[in-house]
Amino acid sequence: MAQPQTADPERLVLDVRGVSKSFPGVRALRSVDFGVRPGEVHALVGENGAGKSTLIKVVTGVYQVDEGEVRLDDRPVHFGSPLEAQDAGISTIYQEINLIPLMSVARNLFLNREPSRLGLIDSARMKREAYDILRGYGVDVNPSRPLRSLGLGAQQMVAIARAVQIDARVVIMDEPTSSLEAREVETLFRVIRRLRDQGIAIVYVSHRLDELYQVCDRVTIMRDGETVHVGEMADLDRLQLVALMLGRDLSDVRQHGATAFEADHEVAGEPVVRAHDLSRAHQLDGVSVDLRPGEVVGLGGLLGSGRSETARAIAGALPLDSGSVTVDGTPLRRHSTAAAIRAGVVMLPEDRKSDGIIPNLSVRENIVLAALPRISKAGLVDKAKQDEIVDFFFDRLRIKASSPAQKVGELSGGNQQKVMLARWLCLEPKALLLDEPTRGIDVGAKAEVQSLIDELARDGLAVLLISSDLEELIEGSDRIVVLKEGRMVGELAGDQVSQGALMGALAEGGERSA
Repeated sequence: MAQPQTADPERLVLDVRGVSKSFPGVRALRSVDFGVRPGEVHALVGENGAGKSTLIKVVTGVYQVDEGEVRLDDRPVHFGSPLEAQDAGISTIYQEINLIPLMSVARNLFLNREPSRLGLIDSARMKREAYDILRGYGVDVNPSRPLRSLGLGAQQMVAIARAVQIDARVVIMDEPTSSLEAREVETLFRVIRRLRDQGIAIVYVSHRLDELYQVCDRVTIMRDGETVHVGEMADLDRLQLVALMLGRDLSDVRQHGATAFEADHEVAGEPVVRAHDLSRAHQLDGVSVDLRPGEVVGLGGLLGSGRSETARAIAGALPLDSGSVTVDGTPLRRHSTAAAIRAGVVMLPEDRKSDGIIPNLSVRENIVLAALPRISKAGLVDKAKQDEIVDFFFDRLRIKASSPAQKVGELSGGNQQKVMLARWLCLEPKALLLDEPTRGIDVGAKAEVQSLIDELARDGLAVLLISSDLEELIEGSDRIVVLKEGRMVGELAGDQVSQGALMGALAEGGERSA
């Protein structure tokens, strides 16, 4: 993409210099440098946990830096809030729409900037201007309608239009196409090019490689809280980009190529779970996965590829537009978590703190929570059966706690994860879906959980494994289904389960099909 001529093509409108930021027990940013020029679309990429979101929050005043500085137009700035950053000319469009659903489209577009007449809001003018502005973004709606009455794509375009209208010099777009249809994405790209030609700097955060190469001039790659590469987008091919994001050897990718993942893989035994053609708008597009007893099937893909959505769909936690899930040949006719659990399909969610443990309850109460209907009679819990279950899993999973009466919120992350596993294993499930089972736990606990997964598979449990740790995914999986943007783009099996084949699939998946 050719850049517009500027007086000084090296001048940075936004300049982050040596910024570090820590939280209790975590160093999120380590001496990060980042800069964007006027009239430039600059990609900011990295895997989940690389530090992108923290960097954006530092730039926009959500977080204060521990070390380093942020400069705007070559002047140090210290924003105390996102509103201060916005007033200074830094506007942010978040993946999650942060507008007011009950207000009209026009009020959302002009919030805190409403045109007035004689001290009162000029509603007629506001509606006219809102209509004209939104037409330029491909949104042809009555601006008097409540925002919530629009589809997600149209709401996102309203958020984008609002951000651009606030006299921004820097616009940060965080996964702006996540809710957009293909037509809306093209409209957004036209808007981005128009802003770029007007000299506005754009920071573009996306996991979709196709988009990066379509609209971005330069790229900054982050990994583990550090800047690992800054350069022209055109000078970096997809394999190099993925290798830098994941911290893997490019020669491994080139040695194996990007087509080795297409081989078939025969596994003995009928699938206990068949998920067929799972589809949901903007999230899944015809994903099919089989889970066999004693087999660990990995889901490979970058952030946003549809891994968690696939697991949640199988577990009945994500409504589907189409597709089916069968367990032992019987369809789950009522698509719900309760129906899946009754059929023997359970899921360990990615965020154990918000979706899993109940921190103020004891370890004992957390373990037996799912089993209460089985160990209760006439509303009374059979304490002997409860103690039997808790003692068994304390021993088998080597849960470290002062006693079963200790609050689960007081345990380490690894032991909380074991408690969650115990909760579902006491139901004797047929299939276990694991979303990032070792995230946020120490090395020792990680090894114990990985060993436990292997043991469960050897005992005949069907396991679906999601992990952003490529080594964990490759070493722990018998097969890996590769996803990109909600679609299946390949499958690794047997000898094809390798870093090179997986990285090749991640980089070039979608250009070929399995």
